[in-house]
Amino acid sequence: MDFSDSISSSLADFSDLEDQDIPSQLPMMAVRDVVVFNYMIIPLFVGRPASVGAVNEALTRDKLLMLVTQKDVATEEPGPDDFYNTGMICMIMRTLKLPDGRLKVLVQAMNKAKIKELVQTEPFYIAEVDVLHDEEVEIITVEIEALMRNVRDQTEKILSLKGIMSSDLMVILNNIEEPGRLADLVVSNLQLKTAESQAVLEILNPVMRLKKVADYLHKELEVSTMQAKIQSEAKEEMGRTQREYYLREQLHALKKELGDIDDKSQEIEELREKLDKLRMPPAAKKEALKQLKRLEMMHPDASEATTVRTYLDWMLDIPWRKGTRDRIDLKVAKEVLDTDHYGLEKVKERILEYLAVRKLNKSTKGPILCFVGPPGVGKTSLGQSIARAMNRKFHRLSLGGMRDEAEIRGHRRTYIGSMPGRIIQGLKTVASNNPVFMMDEIDKIGSDYRGDPSSALLEVLDPEQNFDFSDHYLNLPFDLSKVMFITTANMTDTIPTPLLDRMEIIRLSGYMLEEKLVIANRYLLPRQLKENGISQKHLKIDDKTIIKIISQYTRESGLRNLEREIGKVCRKVARRIAEGSRGPFTISEKTVGQYLGPPKIIPEMEGEIIDQPGLATGLAWTEVGGEVLYIEVSVLKGKGHLTLTGQLGEVMKESAQAALTFCRSRAKKLKLKPSYFDEIDIHVHVPAGAIPKDGPSAGVTMATALYSALSKQKVKQNIAMTGEITLRGRVLPIGGLKEKALAALRANITTVIIPEQNKKDLEEIPKDLRDKMKFVPVKSMDQILPLVFGGN
Repeated sequence: MDFSDSISSSLADFSDLEDQDIPSQLPMMAVRDVVVFNYMIIPLFVGRPASVGAVNEALTRDKLLMLVTQKDVATEEPGPDDFYNTGMICMIMRTLKLPDGRLKVLVQAMNKAKIKELVQTEPFYIAEVDVLHDEEVEIITVEIEALMRNVRDQTEKILSLKGIMSSDLMVILNNIEEPGRLADLVVSNLQLKTAESQAVLEILNPVMRLKKVADYLHKELEVSTMQAKIQSEAKEEMGRTQREYYLREQLHALKKELGDIDDKSQEIEELREKLDKLRMPPAAKKEALKQLKRLEMMHPDASEATTVRTYLDWMLDIPWRKGTRDRIDLKVAKEVLDTDHYGLEKVKERILEYLAVRKLNKSTKGPILCFVGPPGVGKTSLGQSIARAMNRKFHRLSLGGMRDEAEIRGHRRTYIGSMPGRIIQGLKTVASNNPVFMMDEIDKIGSDYRGDPSSALLEVLDPEQNFDFSDHYLNLPFDLSKVMFITTANMTDTIPTPLLDRMEIIRLSGYMLEEKLVIANRYLLPRQLKENGISQKHLKIDDKTIIKIISQYTRESGLRNLEREIGKVCRKVARRIAEGSRGPFTISEKTVGQYLGPPKIIPEMEGEIIDQPGLATGLAWTEVGGEVLYIEVSVLKGKGHLTLTGQLGEVMKESAQAALTFCRSRAKKLKLKPSYFDEIDIHVHVPAGAIPKDGPSAGVTMATALYSALSKQKVKQNIAMTGEITLRGRVLPIGGLKEKALAALRANITTVIIPEQNKKDLEEIPKDLRDKMKFVPVKSMDQILPLVFGGN
């Protein structure tokens, strides 16, 4: 019901109704989202059982019904505290039963009343009411008259702004002389909140009520004025746009007749020709043509035209069905892999297996390989070699530190500056739908409030799902099943389990000294000579010198520091040549210090330091390869305390406790009295103290060092060990055996004690390494002690 209809229907002669004798107890019904005022005739749809019961009760009596407003519209069964106490006594004028069981009731407001007491609450409300009367206005003062005129004027303005003004309405408003009646009539047609309307209803002073209504009218007038202004501006803008469009079309027709087609038409035709020539999936072509049609209808200067034009450029540049032809020649592929990389036989074997399967079954899905290993072992360069061997394009994407899911899936086109994700961008860069796509540092991917990129990668790296990959910017499926994805990581611990499950893990442990020597001569030295502008006639360096650089200037699993040191030598030679010196410059073991300075790697413990009780050598695995771990134990007079230093993690602290318990269980064998451990303090230290350490590999080493300190026996030199220990002395298996073996070899350790259950892992260690070292599998500490103390 609009403003004018409400005013017309609200006017009635209530003089007879007001003079009726009103009972003190009346059926009561709560209404929602409406406050009933005096002089109102209002239709109501009654459906709740309690409300239907109240209406039926009123019909059986004198058709009088108490209407109150409930506080919360959502309350289905209002209780005594859910509705306001002040309402209106109404007369039921007409009822109609609807097919769905509800009642349509027409009621007429009679008197304002207040609930004194609820006489009945079930099955419907019956209330004892007090009739409320407005305070009398004895004389219409000048102030009241001005207030009434102000209310009429504001009402007239609001009706004019809404376009429903008529002379009849103003006659009705001007004929109302009572301030209370004018206030009730106007406020009943304002779209106020329920609480605000109820506040007006409860004001018994007519003048105060009219002032309150005047305040609400002022606010409504401001809103209506602003609304009319917005509509006028929108209509004006629409008219201007349509006028420009017609003029532009006329201009286009004139230019066409004159043979002078505008630039926009040429651009549209060029885009249409490109789309016709481009091989695209039907869904993609349909969407592209739809956007092209939209662009054709837009003004070139419209903001959205730029967005659509950019989208079409992406659609044209993406290699939907453009790819390279694989080279399925296993011999050539093997030659390429062998030329680019020395060693890494397991990785090369896996690549050749894939090519063999691809040769026999061209529809096979690409594998998702994950190269895991320390920095500098050639993970990324191996991906480049795979692409060259297969005659595919190569693209690298670094995931380190990525935290926004949109980097993978793209931004939706509703955002300013939106673009596709890095996957689609990479395919556009290489202009191929089947490249070798390398994702570096997948173990360093993050997440925050912008989403979880690792979850988005679940679809990308799943061969069963990525044939239908949907980028948010394109909003179209793209087939990634032809892409060969390769990921790299330093460790698998930080990769989410669902993501790790989708990848085939291939570990690259590191290089032995002999392998580093070959790689330095074959790859690193020639590359540094070329980068520094010199040749082999300027610099001569023999194998012994390179071995000294490897062993005394670098200690790493990979090759980066080795290449830096070789580059440092080449730069110093290049400077001397640039200053006028003549070559060749021969670098020997004795002269290498002049170029690189004193050796950086000094054995952590010399023979005379190692050869004393309480010292043992362990092996640890880190994300940058294997490391040698030295453990020191000192026994002092005290009160039975165990002190652990060296920034040990929780796992290593527990290993130390287990080792101490094992040694205490061997007190009789150590010939120690029962109270001995209560009279001493034991200090366990793991150098270097500034480096945090943790992991389950140091248990046997700690137990050996403790046993050595307690028994005052020296541990044999050139023996290292790895394994976890139980309270009963059992030796548990560990991981990273190959990396630990390489670390031992770099430290010139020839004997390594390993858990019995790791015996199977010796197959992964190259034969050259196994021939140089002695691996001793053990099941318990009782087997280790004779090995490390025998002959002392």
